[in-house]
Amino acid sequence: MTAPELIGHDELDDVIAHLRLAVSPSELHGSLCGFLTGNGRLGRRPLLEVLHLDGGGVTVPPVDQAVLDQLVRQSEVELADPELGFEPLLPADDRPLHERADALVDWCRGFLGGFGLGGPDALANVSDESKEILRDLGSIASASLDFGNEDEDEDALIEVHEFVRMGAMLLFTECHIPNQSSSDTLH
Repeated sequence: MTAPELIGHDELDDVIAHLRLAVSPSELHGSLCGFLTGNGRLGRRPLLEVLHLDGGGVTVPPVDQAVLDQLVRQSEVELADPELGFEPLLPADDRPLHERADALVDWCRGFLGGFGLGGPDALANVSDESKEILRDLGSIASASLDFGNEDEDEDALIEVHEFVRMGAMLLFTECHIPNQSSSDTLH
């Protein structure tokens, strides 16, 4: 049995366009990841309802629902991956720098909103280091980006991307291991 194909940015963008949602693929993925990190549980509720993106009672065709369901499973597996394989869902590296940077800002904005929807105790139960990561994600989410030297800007985006990626995994781990602070050693 082969593993299912990973949902990519463009595939999710097609579903969002088809459903006429007012959210970018990166922001939707960020919202989902934040929700899962904050101990949110979908249960049998549809993803769009859980993330409050179904305003107007969007009817989701089965083919689009299958993509959204796969995105949920994919995100759960990647966030919990002990090999640190998680990646925020962003446009491909061959897309313009400003597009990728804007998508990372959208992802952070979505993550914070989703984290808030995850559960009332999520923030109360994280370490000071994790609270600092959340504050940093907030700074990124509210950033107004200026571009100058393309090589330097590309390097800066890579660094910010890596911080966001690792920060999300650290927060997920801390929120899902009872009484485990992010500075403790895992055995």
